[in-house]
Amino acid sequence: MADNIPLHPVRKLQKRHEYYPGRLSRYQVEDESSSLDEMPLMMSEEGFENDESDYHTLPKARVTQKKRGLGWFVFGGWKLLCTSCCDWLANICRSKKQLKARTVWLGHPEKCEEKYPRNAIKNQKYNLFTFVPGVLYQQFKFFLNLYFLVVSCSQFVPSLKIGYLYTYWAPLGFVMAVTIVREALDEFRRYQRDEEMNSQLYSKLTIRGKVQMKSSDIQVGDLIIVEKNQRIPADMIFLRTSEKSGSCFIRTDQLDGETDWKLRVAVCCTQRLPALGDDSEPSIHESLGTENTLWASTVVASGTVIGVVIYTGKETRSVMNTSNPKNKVGLLDLELNRLTKALFLALVVLSVVMVALQGFVGPWYRYLFRFILLFSYIIPISLRVNLDMGKAAYGWMIMRDDNIPGTVVRTSTIPEELGRLVYLLTDKTGTLTQNEMIFKRLHLGTVSYGTDTMDEIQNHIIGSYTQGTSSHSHSTGSSASTTPSSKTTSSAPKVRKSVHSRIHEAVKAIALCHNVTPVYESRAGVNGETEYAEADQDFSDENRTYQASSPDEVALVQWTQSVGLTLVSRDLSSMQLKTPGGQILPFIVLQVFPFTSESKRMGIIVRDDSSGEITFYMKGADVAMSSIVQYNDWLEEECGNMAREGLRTLVVAKKSLTEEQYQDFENRYNQAKLSVHDRSLKVAAVVESLEREMELLCLTGVEDQLQADVRPTLEMLRNAGIKIWMLTGDKLETATCIAKSSHLVSRNQDVHIFRPVMNRGEAHLELNAFRRKHDCTLVISGDSLEVCLKYYEHEFVELACQCPAVVCCRCSPTQKAQIVKLLQQHTGKRTCAIGDGGNDVSMIQAADCGIGIVGKEGKQASLAADFSITQFKHIGRLLMVHGRNSYKRSAALGQFVIHRGLIISTMQAVFSSVFYFASVPLYQGFLMVGYATIYTMFPVFSLVLDQDVKPETAILYPELYKDLTKGRSLSFKTFLIWVLISIYQGGILIYGALVLFESEFVHVVAISFTALILTELLMVALTIRTWHWLMVVGEFLSLGCYVASLAFLNEYFDVAFITTVTFLWKVSAITLVSCLPLYILKYLKRKFSPPSYSKLTS
Repeated sequence: MADNIPLHPVRKLQKRHEYYPGRLSRYQVEDESSSLDEMPLMMSEEGFENDESDYHTLPKARVTQKKRGLGWFVFGGWKLLCTSCCDWLANICRSKKQLKARTVWLGHPEKCEEKYPRNAIKNQKYNLFTFVPGVLYQQFKFFLNLYFLVVSCSQFVPSLKIGYLYTYWAPLGFVMAVTIVREALDEFRRYQRDEEMNSQLYSKLTIRGKVQMKSSDIQVGDLIIVEKNQRIPADMIFLRTSEKSGSCFIRTDQLDGETDWKLRVAVCCTQRLPALGDDSEPSIHESLGTENTLWASTVVASGTVIGVVIYTGKETRSVMNTSNPKNKVGLLDLELNRLTKALFLALVVLSVVMVALQGFVGPWYRYLFRFILLFSYIIPISLRVNLDMGKAAYGWMIMRDDNIPGTVVRTSTIPEELGRLVYLLTDKTGTLTQNEMIFKRLHLGTVSYGTDTMDEIQNHIIGSYTQGTSSHSHSTGSSASTTPSSKTTSSAPKVRKSVHSRIHEAVKAIALCHNVTPVYESRAGVNGETEYAEADQDFSDENRTYQASSPDEVALVQWTQSVGLTLVSRDLSSMQLKTPGGQILPFIVLQVFPFTSESKRMGIIVRDDSSGEITFYMKGADVAMSSIVQYNDWLEEECGNMAREGLRTLVVAKKSLTEEQYQDFENRYNQAKLSVHDRSLKVAAVVESLEREMELLCLTGVEDQLQADVRPTLEMLRNAGIKIWMLTGDKLETATCIAKSSHLVSRNQDVHIFRPVMNRGEAHLELNAFRRKHDCTLVISGDSLEVCLKYYEHEFVELACQCPAVVCCRCSPTQKAQIVKLLQQHTGKRTCAIGDGGNDVSMIQAADCGIGIVGKEGKQASLAADFSITQFKHIGRLLMVHGRNSYKRSAALGQFVIHRGLIISTMQAVFSSVFYFASVPLYQGFLMVGYATIYTMFPVFSLVLDQDVKPETAILYPELYKDLTKGRSLSFKTFLIWVLISIYQGGILIYGALVLFESEFVHVVAISFTALILTELLMVALTIRTWHWLMVVGEFLSLGCYVASLAFLNEYFDVAFITTVTFLWKVSAITLVSCLPLYILKYLKRKFSPPSYSKLTS
C-alpha cells in the first residue's frame, strides 16, 4: 500500500490552527470606543438607586494608581524593574518567528528551504551548563541564603575572623548539597521521561522502502507510518489509511481532555492512488481542512495511517498550547524571607548601637562588622535545613497515608501551600465526572420511560419487527382479555398502536441520527486488510465497540442496542441496523450535518434501502430545537425537569422528504458548498430551509456519572472557605448541568448565564446586568470571557470573585492558565488547579499548587503536577488534614528556630554590654555548632509531628481550615511575641549567670549554657499541643547527648565545678525563672481565651 504513493510537493495551509480559530477575527472590527468612554461600568450600588434604566449616569470606576516614589522603589519596586528589563531582553533574544506559508516536499525533507525545530519533547528546566548556576541562583535569590554566603565569606578575612571556618561553612555547604542533589534527581527523572518519549520508533516511508527512526529524528516532509494505538509524533496531514472507508479515528485525550474519538478523513487523491495505477501522476488540487489533520500527542485508534509531517517540536499544536513551568515558591517561605529581612535590620541596628556606645573609637567600621558577625545567629542558617527536612517529612507522610492511596508528591518544596488555598480551579471531564454516559430517560410527550421501565420499550420494539398481524394481537392481547366489552376491545388497538409506533419511530431515529461508528477488533492480528474484512463480518455483540466524537451519542446508540435495535456497521455512505430477530436493515447516508457549537444540533438524511423512503432526522439542544419542531406544550417543561435532575437533554425530530424535495435540496446544497464568498452562511441557509415544521419524536435524558463522593467533597471545600471555579472545554449546557448535579451550585443559588458578547458595548451592558445579581453562580463562555478581559479586566475579576462559584466553558488550555494568573494578580490569594488531561497542564503549572489526577485521560497532568492523586475525593483529606498540618507545623518550627537564634544573640548582646562593648564571642567553636545541632535539633525537629486536632476532627469541621487563610499562625504579631520571649529568656539566663557566678569566668559559660539547653528543651515541651512518643525520645536523647558531652568539653567547662551541687541549684533556679512565667501565661490564655480547636478536642 505504502509503496505506491508518488512523492509530490504539497502547498500547506497558511494559517496555524489554534484551539478556537474563529475567536480572534471578532476583534478586528473597530468598536465605537469614543462613545463607550461615556458609559463607564457601574461598580457601586448608588448608581441604580438614581435611575436603573439609564447606564449613562453610572459613576466611573477607576482603578486607583499607586504613587510610585522612593518608598515604592525600595520596597519591591527595584525587583519589578529588574524583572521587566530581563523579560524585555529575553523577548528580544527569542523574538517570535513569523509563521508563513511553507512548501512541504513529500518524502524529501532535505529540499525544504527553511530550518525547522527538532521534533524532541523537552520538559527539563536546565541543561548541562545552566544546572549549577540555575540552582545556585534559585537558592541565593532568597535573602537568608545570600546573607549566610556573605557572612561565611567574611571569615576568610583575618581581621574579621571570629570562630572556626567550619562553624559557618559546614551548615551552608550542607544546605546547598541537599538542594543540588534534590534538584538533580528531579531533573534526571524529567530527562528519563523525555528520553522515553523521544526514543519511540516509527516507520518512515522512503523510495527504498520502510526505515525505522526515532521520534526525535523526524523532520518536516517525512512520510510517517503510524500503527494503531501508537502516538502521533508530530503535526501531520493525513494521506492514507488501511481502513476501507478512507477515514480513521484518533484519541485526543492528551490534547483537549476529551476521551471520545475524533473522525479524521484521508486526503481523497492520495487515499485512492492505487486505483489510478502506478504510472499516472494525477494533478493534485485539493483544499485541506481540519478533518485531514493528525495532531501530535493524539493516538491512532483504528487502522494504520500514513501522513506527511508539517510541524515538528515546539511548533506543534500541543506544545504551543502549553506554557513553560515556573519555579514555585511557597507563601510561607516568602513570609519567612520577609521576617529574616526584619531580623537583619534589627541586627544592623543593634551593631550600630554597640559601636555608638563604644564612642566610635579606633577602626569602628571593623568593630561594626565584627558585631554583625557576632550577632549573625539572630538569623539562623538551620532555619532552611529544618524547613527543608520538614517539607520532606510532610511529603513522606502524605505518600504513606492509607486513606489516600496512590498519592505522589512531585514537588517537595510547597506542601504548606495546601493549607493556604482560597481558590480551587477544577476541570470537569474526568475530574468531577467519570465521563461515562448512561441513558436514563425517554419522554414521548404523553408517556415517560425511566430505567425501571425500559423493558416495556424492548417489548414494543420486538413487537414492531415480528410478523404483521401476530405482533398486533400479541401487543393488545392483555388489554382485550381483561375487558369483556367489544366496544372497548375495538378502540384499544388504536391507542396502543399510536404509542407503539411512536416508540418505534423514536428508537429508530435515535439509532440512525448520530456520527457513531461500530468498531470490530480483529482476533487473529493486524497484518493485512483481509483480516480487517473478516473482522468486519463478525457482527457479534461481544466483539463490537462504538466510537464517536461525543460520549452522549455512544450512550444513545448503546441504549438502542439494549432495547433491540442494533447499529452493526457504518461508513461514510451507508449504515446497517439489526432488528431483534436478526434481520439487517440497510440505509444509505445521503447527507450528514455535524454538530457545531453555533448550531447546537446535528442532522442526517438517510434513504431506507428496502422502501426507498427518504427521511431527515435531527437532534440537538432544546434551545435550538424548540423553534424547529411543530408546536407542543410539554417540551420546555420536561427539559427543565430533566435538567434539574442533572440529565443532559437532547430533542429528536424527523421530517419525511419526497424524491423531488431531496433533489431540489441537494442541488441548492452543492451550489452553496461551491460558492467562494460567505460559503458557511449560504450552506447554513440551505440546511435551515429544511429545518421547518419538523415532527417532534422524543426527548432523551443522559446522565454523566460523577466521580465518587464529589458532592460531599465540594461541600467540604466550600465550608472550608475555598471558592471553586470550574474551567472546562465542554459545552455551556453540559457545564451548567454538571455544576448543578455536583452541587457546585447549591440548591438555593441562582445561575447567571453570561450572554455571548462580541464587542465592548455588549460586554459593558452585560457586565452591568450581572452587577445587579447577588449571590449567584456565574456561567460564561471562553469567547465572552476574552472580550470582557480585553476591555474590563479589573471590573470583571472583581465581580467574578464575589460569586460563590464560577463556571467557564469552552475554555482553551491557554485560557485556563490565563484565568489562574488573573486571580493571582488581582486577589493576591493562593490558587490551586486540579485536572486530569493534557489540556490541564498549563493551568496546573500556572497555579500556586497544581494537583493532577491519574485518570482515563492518561498521566500527563499527574506528571506535570506538584501533587498527584487517584480520585477527586482525596483532595478533601489532602487539604484539610495534610495541608493544614504542614502549614501549622512549619509556622511553629520556623518561629521556634528563629527564637533559638534570637535567645543566644540576646545573651551575646548583654554579655558585650557588661564587658565594655567588647566584640568577643560568649560561646566559641563546638558549643555554637552543638547548640544548633545535637543539643536541640531532635526536639525542635519533632515539632513536625505536632497536631492540634485529630485528622477525623479536621475533616468533620472544615471551618478550621478557614482560619489558616488569614495567615495568623505566622504573622508579625506572633513573630513579635517570640522576639519578646527571646529577649526575656536571654536576659534572665545571662544576668542570672553573671549574678550567681563566684570567681571563674568559665563558670558563667557553664551555668548560662546549661540553663540555655534546658530552657530550649522546656520551651519545645511548652509549644507542643499533642505529644508523640518520638517527641519524648527526642527530648531525652538531646539531654543525654549534652550530659555525655560534658566529659569531653574540658576547654570550655570546669569539670570539677559542674559536678557540684552548687552548679545544679544555680542552673535549676535560672531555668525556673526563665520558663515558669511562660507556662503560667500559657495556662491562663488557654483558660480565658481558648483557641477554636480546643473546644472541639475537649
